[in-house]
Amino acid sequence: MADKTMTREILLKERQLLDHELADLRKGQPALGERREGSPFGKREEEAAEAADLERRMALEQKLGALILDTDRALEKLDNGTYGTCDVCRQPISPERLEALPAAHLCLKCKSAQDKSRVRR
Repeated sequence: MADKTMTREILLKERQLLDHELADLRKGQPALGERREGSPFGKREEEAAEAADLERRMALEQKLGALILDTDRALEKLDNGTYGTCDVCRQPISPERLEALPAAHLCLKCKSAQDKSRVRR
């Protein structure tokens, strides 16, 4: 990553985009109890479709929230001088990884180990 100022700008732009996506997602949610009009297959299909939509929105909201937290963590690390250092092994994160994912807080080796441990659970 080029320099601290440029990195901060990239992270702040990413944070702003994530905030907008989250706001748009929440804005598009129907009010509680609001129902769709008439499914030809009756109330159960409507309820199933609504439940699936709600589940998708909640998963996306959770993912956006996690990305916002990662971006905030990267900004904090930038402020305290630890940006570009892996949170687990304390080794430098490769510049290529930071270029591709500026909010990365794990090196590729530690991220891979984390992903493998999640699969095993």
